[in-house]
Amino acid sequence: MREQNPPVSPWWVVAGQAGVGLVAALLGWLLTGRQSVGWSVLYGAFAVVLPAAVFARGLTGRFSSLNAGTAAVGFLLWEMVKIALTIGLLMAAPRWVAGLSWPALLVGLILAMKVYWVALAFAPRPKTQSS
Repeated sequence: MREQNPPVSPWWVVAGQAGVGLVAALLGWLLTGRQSVGWSVLYGAFAVVLPAAVFARGLTGRFSSLNAGTAAVGFLLWEMVKIALTIGLLMAAPRWVAGLSWPALLVGLILAMKVYWVALAFAPRPKTQSS
């Protein structure tokens, strides 16, 4: 089954999120002419990328796959850490981003979150065996 559906690396997803966030921030800045919009979009993406990186690190640690029970508990634990970190970053946004634009921040947040689906669409395909 794994040969037919190879897993997508969580680090590939995190890198994709960072790239999408950076491009979206530059576009936001260029389209509006306001640096604060670019920083807001970038911070929104950062509020997804940093927790996703922490989550990926937790899941790829040496204790994450000792057995099925540890993997399940680890997944739930790291998911809670990811959610708490995201909420904390969003609460800190008005203090850390000068001239914060909440709509722009939400655009960056949503675009970075949608990278999960794009990563699944571009997941490595299994190699077909020729006879």
